[in-house]
Amino acid sequence: MAKNLNQLEIVLATHNRGKIKEFDSALTPLGVKLLFVSDTRIDEVEETGASFIENAVLKAAAASRLTNKPALADDSGLIIPALNGHPGINSKRWAESCGGFTAAFTKLESLLKSVPDKSAYFECALALYGPEGLNKVFVGKIHGNLTFPPRGLNGFGYDSIFMPEGFTQTFGEMDAQQKQTISHRANAIEKLIKAYLQ
Repeated sequence: MAKNLNQLEIVLATHNRGKIKEFDSALTPLGVKLLFVSDTRIDEVEETGASFIENAVLKAAAASRLTNKPALADDSGLIIPALNGHPGINSKRWAESCGGFTAAFTKLESLLKSVPDKSAYFECALALYGPEGLNKVFVGKIHGNLTFPPRGLNGFGYDSIFMPEGFTQTFGEMDAQQKQTISHRANAIEKLIKAYLQ
């Protein structure tokens, strides 16, 4: 695969509109031509991996094989140490099992009510997979604390209950540009940029 990603068409293997906006905002201005799997007939891949890295590679590999193009995919989630890392790689599925994110926030608030440690962090694994195989995986993290009730209508997922360290706003209260400079996904994308676009 070419050293510079802006010489290629890259399939972005996600159906999540929030993630699409973040990748598009970060990579398109650098000349990367993104093809969105959400606009194709490619179905979402079942996340059967035991880690964020394994799931990211599964998704990127499937998209690359189906399109015969390089593909990017991420897997990410919220890790809460006081809950033994839960919900972790099951972040989205756990929220769905609660009946949606609003219900999940209520349940988390109840679980953590008597727990002094409300620290948490987001982790993102970003896999780049080409027709010849896996190229590289980039991992980004951001640490912070959970706050209840939820605050802010921006972002997606657990953003409205997560306040990153050093800030007084949740991801849900931040505008997209601010979040995209500090988030776990932004951290992983920055590593990708340094490896392939500089």
